[in-house]
Amino acid sequence: MLHLLSLRRKRGFTLIELLVVIAIIAILIGLLLPAVQKVREAAARMSCSNNIKQLGLAVQNYASTYQSQLPALTSSTGAPTWGNYQGDILISLLPYVEQQSLYNFAIQNPGNTWDGTNMGGALPYVRQQTVKTYLCPSDFTVTNGWSNQQVNAWKATCYSANFRMFGLVRAGGNSDAPQFNIGNIPDGTSQTIGWGEQYSHTPANCCGNLWAYPGIDWSWQWTPAIAMSRVTGNWAQLPQFQPTEANADKLRSQSAHTGQVLVGLMDGSVRGVSAGVSQPTWQEALDPADGIPLGSDW
Repeated sequence: MLHLLSLRRKRGFTLIELLVVIAIIAILIGLLLPAVQKVREAAARMSCSNNIKQLGLAVQNYASTYQSQLPALTSSTGAPTWGNYQGDILISLLPYVEQQSLYNFAIQNPGNTWDGTNMGGALPYVRQQTVKTYLCPSDFTVTNGWSNQQVNAWKATCYSANFRMFGLVRAGGNSDAPQFNIGNIPDGTSQTIGWGEQYSHTPANCCGNLWAYPGIDWSWQWTPAIAMSRVTGNWAQLPQFQPTEANADKLRSQSAHTGQVLVGLMDGSVRGVSAGVSQPTWQEALDPADGIPLGSDW
């Protein structure tokens, strides 16, 4: 009798029982994975939204510092009003996203802010340094802060300034400067896009987004800007929603978030633009002075 009890205690799972347990575990994993992915994407979207919010506040703080003047899409050594150094808007906003030391490092070399004064090679160039506020965690075209086609050369950004807002005026040198200040935007700050998401690598129409790039006169394909009417008459093409890397178009805004492209408005607010937005409404939101109210699909 004791021998039989001992045998029963040592008996393990049968093959069928093991298969049932494995099947149950597989089902549970299958149920949990989508939930985990949704939570992860929600966190990434929140982080991205916060970054765009920080850019909007940086513009507001810049305007407060410079008597309502907005930053130029591209500052230039030939345009003292816009900084008297060569660098794009994300260089100008560094002090307002808690990167004062990097800004100082950059503008010590006013004709070449993207390299800065790198202490004879002892430190990375400005263009090789990551600014986390400029990166969206959902952008899969970024690798360790680098744009996928610029690894070890230029660090990426996932956010582009609205050329129609910040760059319509040729202001001397290589400067593309704003037509308005923060207080006289004709359509109002809450009705005008300041920032839009854009992949760091956009093979369609070449190239991508580099945060320290010197501007359109060097190459529009690497300048962090959308609605570039200086480059193309078709500047208000609709955003792309979760395109593949190969299909990402430099002339358009795009996002890896599900069903939305995040934009920052000139009042500092952030909103998601859905795939249902019409081309006229998108264009009206990009144009700060068309005088047309935004459509009901906004």
